[in-house]
Amino acid sequence: MSQLKEFTFDIRSDMLINNEMNLPSKEDIQQTFNDFQYFKIISCVDYFQEPYKYGLCHIYSYPFLMKRYEYITNNFPGGLYPYVRFVSLYDEYPFEHEFFIRIAESFPFMEKLSIDNRYAQNQKESYKLMND
Repeated sequence: MSQLKEFTFDIRSDMLINNEMNLPSKEDIQQTFNDFQYFKIISCVDYFQEPYKYGLCHIYSYPFLMKRYEYITNNFPGGLYPYVRFVSLYDEYPFEHEFFIRIAESFPFMEKLSIDNRYAQNQKESYKLMND
């Protein structure tokens, strides 16, 4: 790989969980890219229980040059994503006020936002701010 000057990628994978003994962690995934020492690689791994046990793994090169960033969870690592125009959020845990602030800061040119979450916020920060 010494001749490779640039490598841009965005890999997302879903996995059905049958055996909880061998679930890869973010660190496990990150170690598979140890040979890419001149490239910044970001990985996120999330596991869910509903409606069935499954995992989502997202690995990408940074800076992120894609126009879509999908299935962001509460585990989002942050960063600046100026090329992204469409963002989708997904989690089985509620998205709190601070999370939306991080999303707004990370995606300054976002045009569309999709949210898939069944749970209400635990902390109603925006309501408190508006009524103080």
